[in-house]
Amino acid sequence: MQTGDSKQVVANYAPESILLPALSNKVRVTAAEKEDYFRHFLEDKPVGTIDYRHIQSGCNTAVDAGLYTFTFKKMGRKAGGRYSFNYQWNGKEWLIAKHHSSSSFLFG
Repeated sequence: MQTGDSKQVVANYAPESILLPALSNKVRVTAAEKEDYFRHFLEDKPVGTIDYRHIQSGCNTAVDAGLYTFTFKKMGRKAGGRYSFNYQWNGKEWLIAKHHSSSSFLFG
């Protein structure tokens, strides 16, 4: 996300993946839908930190779930929430298969 380029962010998602974002009620399944979401999300120049994480891995799959805080540089605000990423190995690289994020609090 630090690239600020929505296309580079979406390149981390598997072709058949799903994005359930915190800042939108619209489910994103196509690359174009995900790119649209991240284009708007990245406008506020977010910087994320992982506050807590729990990782589980299995055969060609991994789950990373926890708590995060985003600082939005343009707004000068912070938001915290929960996230979960399900990854799958495609034989060459790990890609996001499922991404769920929910906002739980907003700071100043």
